[in-house]
Amino acid sequence: MTPRPHALRIALHEPDLAPNFGAMLRLAACLGAEVEVIEPCGFPLDDRRIRRSGMDYLRHVRWHRHPDFATFERACRMAGRRIIALSRHAQRPYHRFTFAPTDVLLLGAESRGLPAAIQARADVALAIPLRPGLRSLNLVTAAAIVLAEALRQLGVFDVWSAHD
Repeated sequence: MTPRPHALRIALHEPDLAPNFGAMLRLAACLGAEVEVIEPCGFPLDDRRIRRSGMDYLRHVRWHRHPDFATFERACRMAGRRIIALSRHAQRPYHRFTFAPTDVLLLGAESRGLPAAIQARADVALAIPLRPGLRSLNLVTAAAIVLAEALRQLGVFDVWSAHD
């Protein structure tokens, strides 16, 4: 695994769908982020499912399990990481926020989003502005949009482009 010029992470709070977990692993592998999984999951988080959903990208991504939110939050605080909640209910748009290299993007379950009590424990909550009348994006799509903006702000794409 090649070293990354940042340590951004994507955290999934009680994810529902194994295919989205696999897609998130692929996104993280391609963009150099790590994945945090906060249990319980809506699917068995076993080696067979992980290998199937992660395909050949697993060797390019690091991911970690947490038995509950309190354990995840404690690990973030001890490491000096900000928890950035992504929620359609947040008031602050993601593109008006300044990201740091050690931020953790926290997303809720596909079926119910991020619980208000969990969102309240984050350092900040951000939303992706959508056209009026539309409810939400796919979890992986939302993560990709915000992660790409964070990487752009941090100059990561410029570093990668210089190696072409």
